[in-house]
Amino acid sequence: MDTSHLFGPDRPRRPNIIARNHVVASGHYYASLAGFQVLEAGGNAIDAGVATGLAIDVLESQFVGFGGVAPIMVRLADGTVRVINGVGPWPAAADINLFHAKYHGRIPDGLLHTVIPAAPANWIEALRQWGTMSFGDVAAAAIRFARDGFPVYPFFHEIIAAKRHEIARYDSTAAIFLPGGEAPAVGSIFRQLDLARTMQYMVDAERAAEGREAGLRAAHDAFYRGDIATAIARYQREHGGWLAYGDLASFRAKVELPCRSSFHDFELFGCGAWSQGPMVLQALNILEGIDLAALGHNSTAYVHALTESLKIAAADREAHFGDPDFTDVPLETLLSKRYASERRALLDPQKAWPGLPSAGTTRGVTPPPWRPDPSAGSGAEITSDKPSTSFLCVADKHGNIFAATPSDGTIGGPVVPGTGILPSMWGSRGYSGLDHPGRVGPGRRPRMSANPAIAVRDGSLVMPFGSPGSEVLGQAMLQVFLNQAVFGMDPQSATEAPRFASYSWPESALPHDYRPGLLCVEADIPSAGLQALGHTVEIWPERKYLAGSVVTIQADQNTGIKWAGADPRRTAYAVGW
Repeated sequence: MDTSHLFGPDRPRRPNIIARNHVVASGHYYASLAGFQVLEAGGNAIDAGVATGLAIDVLESQFVGFGGVAPIMVRLADGTVRVINGVGPWPAAADINLFHAKYHGRIPDGLLHTVIPAAPANWIEALRQWGTMSFGDVAAAAIRFARDGFPVYPFFHEIIAAKRHEIARYDSTAAIFLPGGEAPAVGSIFRQLDLARTMQYMVDAERAAEGREAGLRAAHDAFYRGDIATAIARYQREHGGWLAYGDLASFRAKVELPCRSSFHDFELFGCGAWSQGPMVLQALNILEGIDLAALGHNSTAYVHALTESLKIAAADREAHFGDPDFTDVPLETLLSKRYASERRALLDPQKAWPGLPSAGTTRGVTPPPWRPDPSAGSGAEITSDKPSTSFLCVADKHGNIFAATPSDGTIGGPVVPGTGILPSMWGSRGYSGLDHPGRVGPGRRPRMSANPAIAVRDGSLVMPFGSPGSEVLGQAMLQVFLNQAVFGMDPQSATEAPRFASYSWPESALPHDYRPGLLCVEADIPSAGLQALGHTVEIWPERKYLAGSVVTIQADQNTGIKWAGADPRRTAYAVGW
């Protein structure tokens, strides 16, 4: 890592956090502090990561929900890497034919988006597998933030105000997020008392059990088999939803192996094909055959190469990605270096693809040309896509790494009265095409964009990285990783560097908007050359929040020194010692 620029005019606006023991970086400063306090109290990275994630569920509830989704990746000190599946499946009663019979293939807004909430089970499973503390220990800060409140910060107010009319559609949600009918004022104290009681109910169930393992199981069952599940199921039944008590009672978090690839001397780990993870890895495989350093950071040729590689990988995502339990995704081929070489031939350095390229041939089969899914389009009952997602990562003094991308904003639908919880609306990532790999179906996981990632160099430098941002999420991750891996930037400089985002493939969220050729670039990236190559360029202001909010850590396992960077585009901060 080159540190010479840290002493000159090109130094980052914020300092890197350089720690000798442990560090937390997350989407909100209070959440990072909550995780840091757990580390200081003797917890490991998993304990601290769960504490940070639970705090994010409260502090960034405009983007994230306790009843939502939370893909998690853990790298233990011995090098073991595991993923906890981030999203719950469609309920047993889900019927794709309903969308065709009643809505012309559209998936209407509202309760029919509901899938089984995964986040509570995921947080608890991470603790059970690799943590040392109780649920009550790590939930204490989140409960305090919900019960006693926190000062409303400008970005919270901004998003609530922008989504005011959508929030107002649901009385139970408006009662929390629109007190007096308006977005909470900056500096006022925002409380979520029902959510605090729900979390405390789980803690009380844990404390009544004997032993840590039994306690964690009791906390899980309090949500999925106790009064919370009963309230959720009753609300769904009374308002036409599919989610039933049996769906909740049978749900368990799923621990999986990660997807793997490499980029020069880095080994890369991503989530499975139920996420955007393999798409990011495939794009990096394509880019590995290009001398990116010679192109120059954020030059026209560089931005073009990254954008076109992402389009090529996105074409394969649209053709193949879905729940691997139901869809035979040819990941071994898609992530192979040979396949990347074949797909790299589609990248014309002199001309942009006007839209989505064709998907590649795998296992001797060439997928049919992409066509819009029946669920695509504006739709009279579909509002703008729901605000969502945060990211956090933790490194401890033992060598453990935790990374998670919680999502599913609580303002995205009707909160179940008395619980403070919006059960996961991640069916908003569904497809109604009968042959689509991400189609709706009982037990199927909706395909999501969120995906924490970890890069490792020579077994010693470990780098968790991730971002919010839906379709921009993976693009921001890729750019920040390359800023460090190719251009030697420190983590803070890498997150602050100007970014760009292509919208030239269908968005994961309904109504799966597709804006072929559109390339948004922050104002400090030259754009004239990109226009000449055929990109439809839209200029964003510098540090646009839609460009993602990446946080990342570089943890040197030999020296123990950890560098952390947090994106200033939103409210991300790092805390360490």
